[in-house]
Amino acid sequence: MPYKIAFISLGCAKNLVNTEQMMALCRAAGHTVTGDPEGADVAVLNTCGFIESAKSEAIDHIIQLGELKKAGKLKKLLVAGCLSQRYPDDIRAELPEADGLLGTGSYTDVVRAVEALMAGERPEYFSDIHRTYEDGERLVTTPPYTAYLKIAEGCSNGCAFCIIPKLRGKYRSRSVEALLAEAEKLAASGVKELIVIAQDITRYGLDLPEKTSLAALLRELCKLDFHWIRLHYLYPEAITGELIDVIASEPKVLHYLDIPIQHCNDGILKAMRRRNTRAELEELFARLRAAMPDVVIRTSLICGLPGEGEAEFEELCGFLREQKLQRVGVFQFSPEEGTLAAAMEDQVDPDTAARRVELVVDLQSRIMDGYNEERLGTVMEVLCEGFDSAEGCYTGRTYADSVDIDGRVLFTAAGVVPAGEFVNVRITGVSDGDLTGEIEL
Repeated sequence: MPYKIAFISLGCAKNLVNTEQMMALCRAAGHTVTGDPEGADVAVLNTCGFIESAKSEAIDHIIQLGELKKAGKLKKLLVAGCLSQRYPDDIRAELPEADGLLGTGSYTDVVRAVEALMAGERPEYFSDIHRTYEDGERLVTTPPYTAYLKIAEGCSNGCAFCIIPKLRGKYRSRSVEALLAEAEKLAASGVKELIVIAQDITRYGLDLPEKTSLAALLRELCKLDFHWIRLHYLYPEAITGELIDVIASEPKVLHYLDIPIQHCNDGILKAMRRRNTRAELEELFARLRAAMPDVVIRTSLICGLPGEGEAEFEELCGFLREQKLQRVGVFQFSPEEGTLAAAMEDQVDPDTAARRVELVVDLQSRIMDGYNEERLGTVMEVLCEGFDSAEGCYTGRTYADSVDIDGRVLFTAAGVVPAGEFVNVRITGVSDGDLTGEIEL
């Protein structure tokens, strides 16, 4: 019997890909797939459980969907993903709104779980999180010109603050054949911007029998009909000279590199179980800028790790002033149970950590303002994302702006500019961190 199944995806783009896979499986089984839980037979909530804020968001969604059930507008709720994998006992005890659970190794069991729910059962499927399987079809939910390509699952880096290896398993690369087949379908469907993702894309292929590499994969992807290929996330210690050469020489690979460094102080990096030093980070950034003068570097930072005193924090701020990284996301340390960092001595007062986050955000906003001002008067290629009626102009992104996390360009044009089209825009101003400009024919 066909059912109406609503999907809600929380957290990162990697989670979204898993949601898209579940949607495709349900549709292939004859069910109707929607994004609106109201009126659905089953809502599948794919959760994130990485840090405290993500857990709170997931719990809020579970409660909201439970209210829909009480109102008779939803029949069943299946909770999938990282929160289910991490806290199955707590969900059973404290969130009766959940009618079934799917762990991170059981996305492919979604049809079986939905049908069990509708038969009055309470399914709970937790397969091996380390198993390797080639991802199947996806129902791509991003705009038709942009799509993600997840090249690996899990992570084996073992950072002291991170719970992901325990939720997602060890690092497993997908085969080159499966990735190229999926990429070819995406290109044929009209995707212009391919975003290559994994918890760590730099280690791609090292675990495969043929011992391939990200550099080799990128060369193959560049042969396909994409306009832009964007990279998330590259771990600094695994960026090789060969990879830099490929990024610098292949026109389709954007000079936008998302390199999470987390900190710059050697003691804090060691405590984090990171594999690099400040000197090595500085040397890497220098090499990247020498190879690609227009490179835009995005990074992630953590403030308030145990042992971070004022001196270590001031060193981080000085590092940012020197390096002038164009894109920085900063997070307050979250002592996640089950991680090494949660049990460390010298825990930083949360209010102090929050203040440090605010200071870094303020510092980085001034650095970003400086970068935006440097772009005034230049002509930049922009991927149009449509007309914004509230702004009264078109919006789009440059190579320096990734989906949902960076700024945008607001521009005017004399004619119609379809979403997904690349246009040249002369940058004429800055507005609340976004660039403004006019199309240049």
